[in-house]
Amino acid sequence: MAKKNIDLEQVTLELDDHSEITCDVIAIFPVKVDNDTTRDYIALLDENAEEDDDIMLYRCDVSNLDDIKIDSIESDEEFDIVADAFDELLDEAEFAELTGAMDDDEE
Repeated sequence: MAKKNIDLEQVTLELDDHSEITCDVIAIFPVKVDNDTTRDYIALLDENAEEDDDIMLYRCDVSNLDDIKIDSIESDEEFDIVADAFDELLDEAEFAELTGAMDDDEE
């Protein structure tokens, strides 16, 4: 799975109570949610997060970088698919980091 190469560091989310939080963008990544549909998702972390705070996952539309649309994930099934895809993305990044460190050691 490939992470989208979009240069976006932070977004502001409006919560249900109309308050706003600024979040760091961890990744924007495509996920095939069924046989016919691939959507983009965004992983966010509150910029003031504590060490054990959860990463937030949302559906997103990044076709216009000046006006990114972020929506809640509608179903538990969709959330599970996206969470698994994000875990896979993290595993790939960790593996790449490990193999890169091994390559550096060989030089």
